[in-house]
Amino acid sequence: MGHRGIAGAWAALVLAVVAGSPALAQTPPALPDTPVGRETRAYLDAFNTGDAAKADTFIKQHFPTSPRDAEAFAAFQNQVGGFSLVGIEAATDTKLTALLRERYGDYARLEIEVEATTPYQIKTLRVRPEPKPPGIAPPPRLDDAALAQAITAQLALLGDDFSGAVLVTRKGKVVFSAAQGLADRERKLPNSLQTRFRVGSMDKMFTATAALQLVQAGKLDLRAPLATYLKDYPNAEFARKVTLHHLLTHTGGAGDIFEPEYDAKRLQLRTLQDYVDLFAQRPLEFEPGAKWEYANYGFILLGRVIEVVSGQTYYDYVQDHIFAPAGMTGTGFEPESVAVPDRAVAYLKGSSAYKPADDLPWRGTSAGGGYSTVEDFNRFATALYDGRLLDAEHRRQLTEGRVEMQPGVKYGYGFGVYVDAKPVMVGHNGGAPGMNGDLRIVGDDEAVIVALSNVSPPNQAGQVAKFISNRLSVK
Repeated sequence: MGHRGIAGAWAALVLAVVAGSPALAQTPPALPDTPVGRETRAYLDAFNTGDAAKADTFIKQHFPTSPRDAEAFAAFQNQVGGFSLVGIEAATDTKLTALLRERYGDYARLEIEVEATTPYQIKTLRVRPEPKPPGIAPPPRLDDAALAQAITAQLALLGDDFSGAVLVTRKGKVVFSAAQGLADRERKLPNSLQTRFRVGSMDKMFTATAALQLVQAGKLDLRAPLATYLKDYPNAEFARKVTLHHLLTHTGGAGDIFEPEYDAKRLQLRTLQDYVDLFAQRPLEFEPGAKWEYANYGFILLGRVIEVVSGQTYYDYVQDHIFAPAGMTGTGFEPESVAVPDRAVAYLKGSSAYKPADDLPWRGTSAGGGYSTVEDFNRFATALYDGRLLDAEHRRQLTEGRVEMQPGVKYGYGFGVYVDAKPVMVGHNGGAPGMNGDLRIVGDDEAVIVALSNVSPPNQAGQVAKFISNRLSVK
């Protein structure tokens, strides 16, 4: 549910998946003393250093046909923190399939094949994320005091891999809060709970809430086609077929905005209409309603609908009708050219250095890219559930899971819905170069979890939020 898809190492390495689960052992299993076992050990040893120079040596000696260079290997290690071997699923002298555990808690499946003759160099190496396998117990649910201790330990484990802030509340009472890392590395300014982090697609929750406010006021019909509100939209077929419901659920075939056209005009795109002018002639990517496919452009169009119907700019509308009523004083969309107090620098982490992200939009949009604080997201969640932003019925419509994204997770109207969680949990994450974040609202505002970061990759805010939600006790 990210703002701009990161060309991450997962996507680069995933080519296939093998079904099945390993026989899990209490102690890490030993790799076989075979050609593929030795090459697997060489891979894990080099990978876990996170060192680009060692990765380069590994590639030259063991995997000369690797489609990824040393920097990509090191960036992937930064993302997952390294791998440990959990179990071997299948092995011959030249092929091996194994389950790995990331340092930060998730799982992955490794498939590796080596040549049949000396020096047995690696032919293929595939890694992909996997759900927690059967036979591994979920983490225990913790009371609030124990949870705070566990989060403290996890943040210490992450160390410099997590630069950001975390806030956990239960019924308005703070369970845990902390910030670590630097908001500005050049000036040595630390992150704090008041730091304004860029939040990527988390802004989609504001856009969807605004749309439901206008539905509640009788000014919008979500089943109406786009043409009802954007009467002069250039692609008439698109506007006639796509409804606001489709746009809110990413089922409209609207497509993305991070295309070559965007890259060419990034700093010239200053209003939502500028994006429409750039992309409005584009055809539908699929018949509306046929499937779920994340579409940033759909939320640009929703922002334009909000502007047309309300008579305000999108930015003024959400300020007046969401941020102000909720008391969100640290949230906004000021352009990158404006000096915003407490706004963190967005950093990319390489194998050996940090550098500021240099391809940010000129300004955030109704699809994402604004900034906020962990305290403001907590205020947003509270206002959403106490009636300041929507009545109970329209909040239910907003947060109802409608389309399956992945097993256990559905998409509602601008909110992800963890339907398998007990109780159901809603929220949204965001990710782009130099930013990542995650909001999770447990039950009917029973608890709120917010994690925001100004470094990506690695995308640790989501990992931190997941760590917490997996251990939060529900009263």
